[in-house]
Amino acid sequence: MYPPVIKVLPLTDYQLQLTFQNGEEGIFDMKPYLSLPIFQPLNDLLMFNKVRVCFDTIAWEGDIDIDPETLYNGCEKQVASISAFA
Repeated sequence: MYPPVIKVLPLTDYQLQLTFQNGEEGIFDMKPYLSLPIFQPLNDLLMFNKVRVCFDTIAWEGDIDIDPETLYNGCEKQVASISAFA
C-alpha cells in the first residue's frame, strides 16, 4: 500500500509537487506520460493546471487520473536541507 497524496501543486514544465500522507514530498514529471492517449488532453496547460487531489491520488477533468503507486514510485523525493536546521 502506498501513502495517499494529500496535496498537489502544478509547477512549470508539466511537473507536479506532491505531498503524501506520510509527510514525504517530491516532484513528479508528467512529460513522459503526455503522449499516452488518456493524458493527451493535459498538453493544454490550462487543463493541466486544474489538477486536484481526488481520493488517494490526483485527477483532472474528464476522469483523468493516475495510480498513486505510479506517483509515489516515480516521484523525485525532496529532502530537507541540513542547513535549514543549523
